[in-house]
Amino acid sequence: MAHKGRKAIDPHVVMADVVNTKRVTPNMMRVTLGGDELAQLTPVGYDQWFRLFLPRAGQDMLRLPTRTSGLWYAEYLTTPKARRPWVRNYTVRAARPDLNEIDVDFVLHAGPDEGTGEAAEHGPEHAAEHGPGHVAEHGPGAGFAQTAEPGLRVGILDQGISYDAGHEHDWTLLVADESGLPAVAGICESLPEGARGIAVVEVPTAGDRQELRAPAGVELRWVVRSDAHAVPGQAALAELRGLDLAGLGTEMYAFTIGESSLATGARRHLVNERGVPKTQVDFVGYWRHGRSAPG
Repeated sequence: MAHKGRKAIDPHVVMADVVNTKRVTPNMMRVTLGGDELAQLTPVGYDQWFRLFLPRAGQDMLRLPTRTSGLWYAEYLTTPKARRPWVRNYTVRAARPDLNEIDVDFVLHAGPDEGTGEAAEHGPEHAAEHGPGHVAEHGPGAGFAQTAEPGLRVGILDQGISYDAGHEHDWTLLVADESGLPAVAGICESLPEGARGIAVVEVPTAGDRQELRAPAGVELRWVVRSDAHAVPGQAALAELRGLDLAGLGTEMYAFTIGESSLATGARRHLVNERGVPKTQVDFVGYWRHGRSAPG
């Protein structure tokens, strides 16, 4: 059964404006969104994610769904394709409710066959790029991040949190590729001060490592991809297989996110080879290598 996480608190479809953009690493662009309507977004930390509605080329207005339940997608599909906005899923990298602003990180990663489609774990109603989105260089999310000018309007629908340990645990294990980096950052910054754990994050280049705030007991392990043509996430999976987890405690919570084969492969390894109970491992496939997103 697909992992559901925690639902959003009082979600609304709201409009936001681009405030500014910043290239934070070679393959990551940060877009700050703001506006009075963002006061209706309840920041909850961790890997809070949302639907991002983007205008298509030639559209003079953004047509947004009015429903906030799962019926938003049916309403979206009734809009003729030429008038539909793009819809993609992203993570709140940082929230400043006093300013009605959020930061959103977009992966700018080119590849001839790297898709933008979200893996089947989220079901067909989930459009691509949950999390920051692993996108081809000219995909709608990356294109937006690279060209957005202050004042450009977008739509947002809060979807809640995927990280949701349902049991008492001694320590946390996070495994992600670059598409899961904003989620890992949000989770690490939201963990209690005394938390213990390991976070394994794969990035395309050494320059894509970021300064993250994490409890002193959480070890952050960066894995730099040595082969530019490798499927993202496989280096992180190899790092996981080599980890010595002895002495960390028997009650763990593992959360594996990113490209589908990383998310599912990490869970399979932990359950089948490490003997971790399935109830202690959650996974979310943000995208699938070679599969493009629905339009």
